[in-house]
Amino acid sequence: MTLLSKVLITLVAIEFLYIMYIETFATTSKTTSRVFKMEKEELARDSVQTLFKNQGIYNGLIGLGLLYGAYLSSAPKEITGMLLVYILLVALYGSFTSDRMIIVKQGGIALLAGISLFF
Repeated sequence: MTLLSKVLITLVAIEFLYIMYIETFATTSKTTSRVFKMEKEELARDSVQTLFKNQGIYNGLIGLGLLYGAYLSSAPKEITGMLLVYILLVALYGSFTSDRMIIVKQGGIALLAGISLFF
């Protein structure tokens, strides 16, 4: 794995760990409200809190999986490649169902990381 691939994968991992932070620990913050285009009152609802915290854990595990794959795994291309493809598919789905810009915001760096990983 090249240095460029590791840097890009690390950036994607940081992005997902940040998403975990705003979903799990800063659920009712101004940033979370802005990012998800939801009112703070809506974010404060128990049902929304539960959903966000659960989703945040998944995003955190994706970030940790990328870091594990890039720095500790004996099969880095397989692990990080699988996670990057998953991220791209989820970003594509999100661009159809939620916000078209998700493909760029969430999938952009992941796409660059995947290209650097396989070429």
